[in-house]
Amino acid sequence: MSAVVLTALSWICISAGCFFTLTGAFGLVRMPEVYTRMHAASVIDTLGAGFLIIGLVLQAGLTLVSAKLVFILALIFFTGPVITHALAQAASEAGIEPLLVEDRRGRLDAVGSDTPEATAGVLPAEPAHPVR
Repeated sequence: MSAVVLTALSWICISAGCFFTLTGAFGLVRMPEVYTRMHAASVIDTLGAGFLIIGLVLQAGLTLVSAKLVFILALIFFTGPVITHALAQAASEAGIEPLLVEDRRGRLDAVGSDTPEATAGVLPAEPAHPVR
């Protein structure tokens, strides 16, 4: 009975990993800029590869193969965010601007300050109810 449960759980993890990998791959193709494409690539790294490797570990059992898979998973989880951060930093240094409606760098500095320079990028809050 436990073999059936482990097999079902492993196939659920493998299916989830395939889903997130395909979703991230579509995101790499469909997203408009480098920063949002990096986000889609991070979905592939963390969720896709994570679920796939967990499903494979459940299939392998307690063997040397599962130890190697856990080691690969640890490498992916420790190097993936560092690589993504380095790519984003390199894109920023190269002058690639994100496609945002407004720049949000000065918003935290503007809290509590009413000077025109501090509130230049801050939009006024809309009332909760329309004024009649």
